[in-house]
Amino acid sequence: MRLEVRVGSAAVELRSLQGWLRADPEVRRSATVEVQGGVPGPGEMGTGLDVLQLVTGNGWSAASFVLAVVAWRQSRPQRPRVEIRRGDTVVVLMDCSQEEIERAVRALDAADPDEGGGR
Repeated sequence: MRLEVRVGSAAVELRSLQGWLRADPEVRRSATVEVQGGVPGPGEMGTGLDVLQLVTGNGWSAASFVLAVVAWRQSRPQRPRVEIRRGDTVVVLMDCSQEEIERAVRALDAADPDEGGGR
């Protein structure tokens, strides 16, 4: 299964999140984490590095992943908007309230794992 994460507009933030996730034992155990150029939308020019891609295996936990992203976001001086895409499901973390976190976990758990090039 593949997830894509977009963070604000700075590639440096993606690199920071990549390092954070690679250091998290739960994420490291169940996913590979790579920064890549994303597919530009209609009328958009692509940038060099604008998406963090996670390819997950059977041990993937939406809750562990979302909590790792929330912890990273809270460590940032400017707390960027984080968009997570799994297939056709898109989750946005803005304030990381308990309700937003629970909604994100439910949505990612419920997303069809075969959408978007699952593994």
